[in-house]
Amino acid sequence: MKIYISKITLLLFLGFLSQVVHRVQAQQDSQFTQYMYNTVSINPAYAGTRESLSIIGLYRNQWVGLEGAPETLNFTAHSPVGIQGVGLGLAFTSDKIGPTVESIVSADFSYNLNLTEKLKLSFGIKGGFSLLDFDPSKLVIYNPNDYDLALDNYSSPIVGVGFYLHSKTWYFGLSTPNILETEYYDEVQVSTATEKMNLYFIAGYVAQLNPRLKLKPAVLLKSVQGAPMAIDVSVNALLKERITFGLAYRLDAAVSALAGFQIDNNIMIGYAYDYDTTPLGNYNSGSHEIFLRFELGTRLRAKVNPRFF
Repeated sequence: MKIYISKITLLLFLGFLSQVVHRVQAQQDSQFTQYMYNTVSINPAYAGTRESLSIIGLYRNQWVGLEGAPETLNFTAHSPVGIQGVGLGLAFTSDKIGPTVESIVSADFSYNLNLTEKLKLSFGIKGGFSLLDFDPSKLVIYNPNDYDLALDNYSSPIVGVGFYLHSKTWYFGLSTPNILETEYYDEVQVSTATEKMNLYFIAGYVAQLNPRLKLKPAVLLKSVQGAPMAIDVSVNALLKERITFGLAYRLDAAVSALAGFQIDNNIMIGYAYDYDTTPLGNYNSGSHEIFLRFELGTRLRAKVNPRFF
């Protein structure tokens, strides 16, 4: 039976990949350096896999000193529920870029299968809506008579899917937070902004170097039609189950330093600094990102034990 489930899983995975890989090649979704601590923000299948109620607040200030640069606030909460194998999650994201503010509210549903005693597979779906506010007063308009720019807002639905295969020492996932393609400013013939589907592939491994030190390499591939693939590679070390430190590299974009501290079994705080390696780095002083995570026991697991992923 387990072999049969595995074959079905592989066919579904390959089918999903074949439908989306040819469409994906400009970052449109929010970008996070500390994605490894907030995987549910990009993959709904991750909801509930920590086997506890996990609540994360994350703030990112990108390209500090550059007017109109991205500023992101992300809040997620997810947990397993009383039904065996089911996880639920809620998320809110506010993304400010130039004259626009996008607010996203979504909910996640996941179902976990035990393929073997040590291997689990999760399927997830995401549903919600996006509100985009456009304020032309924040633009420098040299000839406002060329086209009609007015304060306006737009809404669109969100439907996302994901897979997440994991054991106690490794994982990989494939997801898209929104499979729907949305066009904004339809009434303006001069310019139409199209929001494309973003595809994410994430993978990681935890190596126990000695009783006090663990090492976690991870990679995140992000792709969207019309832009080169973004590749994030990171290595984090966990010392005495309390202190985390690491380095990351975003291909042709930035190098990052990461640090975190597990205050107790329930609370973790983390910080990341990105140094821009592109010519744009001459006009900003880097990017800052901070998160705070609370975890509480559930009926499925009363005690919370800190985990690396």
